[in-house]
Amino acid sequence: MTSLTIVQSSVKPGLVAFQAIAKDQEEVQELILKTARWLHSKGSKQWGNLLKGKDDHNLGGAIARGEVIIFRTSEDHALAGAVILQQRPSAWDCRLWGLDDDDTVEGTSVYLHRLVVDRDRAGKGLGRELMQWIEQGIRFTGKDRIRLDCIAGNDKLSQFYQQCGYTYKGETDGYNIFEKMLTEV
Repeated sequence: MTSLTIVQSSVKPGLVAFQAIAKDQEEVQELILKTARWLHSKGSKQWGNLLKGKDDHNLGGAIARGEVIIFRTSEDHALAGAVILQQRPSAWDCRLWGLDDDDTVEGTSVYLHRLVVDRDRAGKGLGRELMQWIEQGIRFTGKDRIRLDCIAGNDKLSQFYQQCGYTYKGETDGYNIFEKMLTEV
């Protein structure tokens, strides 16, 4: 299990954050796949491996380690969004960030992956609210920054991350990498 604490479960009125458990996996996986199919329909190659059945971020393992946060509506408990917040870099992260084996055990970064918003709720600022909640509503022991990436050609997503206060750190292997320091550790 990861060392995190949800300090504010309410993202906004009517939307609550939870750590995902095993029974949530199928529903979260479907939301991620739905998003991947939508991205593909828009011409994006982001998350293309998911559509081929390859899960680079091991959703089941991430849930078992307590790294997946889900966002549900208070009214009907519908899944509105989800995110993976890894406290140890994956092989993917090591490649993009130029880390060696020593960095996979310790480090001060949280790696954000697979932030998804239900398409029926998209376009209403929910993604930005979830990003803000990730910085303020949860604490990670010994972590002082969040790192994330997106495909280099996705200018809209890159701009979104920068508008959320993330600093562009460069491009590696066709992916833009971003980092933001947390104000409270």
